[in-house]
Amino acid sequence: MSAWLLEPLRYAFMQRGFLAALMVGIVCAVVGTYVVLRGMAFFGDALAHSILPGIAVGYLVGGGDRGVLFWWSLGTAIVAALGIGALSRRTQVKEDTAIGIIFAGAFALGIALISTVRSYSVDLAHFLFGDVLGVSPADLRLMALFGAAILFVVFFAYDAFLVVSFDPVFARTLRLPVGFFDSLLLMLIAVAIVVSLQTVGVALMVAMLITPAATAYLLTRRLLAMMGVAALLASLAGVIGLYLSYYFSVASGAAIVLVSTFFFGLAALFAPERGWLAARRRRPSAHT
Repeated sequence: MSAWLLEPLRYAFMQRGFLAALMVGIVCAVVGTYVVLRGMAFFGDALAHSILPGIAVGYLVGGGDRGVLFWWSLGTAIVAALGIGALSRRTQVKEDTAIGIIFAGAFALGIALISTVRSYSVDLAHFLFGDVLGVSPADLRLMALFGAAILFVVFFAYDAFLVVSFDPVFARTLRLPVGFFDSLLLMLIAVAIVVSLQTVGVALMVAMLITPAATAYLLTRRLLAMMGVAALLASLAGVIGLYLSYYFSVASGAAIVLVSTFFFGLAALFAPERGWLAARRRRPSAHT
């Protein structure tokens, strides 16, 4: 067993992959708790796809340099996140409609730009489907820097985010700047998506935000506990997924997401209070 566990760690790219999966899992799980509790799953999915123009422009400008791609993706994500918030607040358009408009427009622009690159199917595929085993030391430094910044902001503004997320009317009576914290949360989600992009790619990004947090929601009652359990489950999914990828030649991003989905399935069935079996046990007592 020890040889089986240590075998992948002989390779530097696997070591970097494990570190990246752990960092991304923790950051996405913490931010994802707000995404789940506030019903923002569609926003996360739309924002992940809205980064595509930034990826395309970064590729055209930098010739495939990952540092350039990262900064262009980051800028595009923040603009898209703030644009969705501004469009839903300052017009008569509902938030889901604003998300759909910006998502469709940005995604179409990204496809149009990518189609001008002849070798895009090879060069940009890892941004669409993830390439955690191709993470470089420079990529790890960027992940660590921005991941730490996200966690710092979340915990520094924990109380404000808590009130704004669960009772925005009460937050206004406390004179909290609700609009500011809403915009700040959108920016944190945008940065988390860009930080995680190389791990699972655009196509599977929403799963990293939603699935561990949704699993933790079934198992916990308090926000801080939900964040901790989600981070633990996401980290485990990353590690197990990479082992499966190594030994069974499965795409690493897909393996991580499938393990995370498996955890959710177990929680949905066996969670002590919110699981399907617990609900089934309570059903007869409701009729007595």
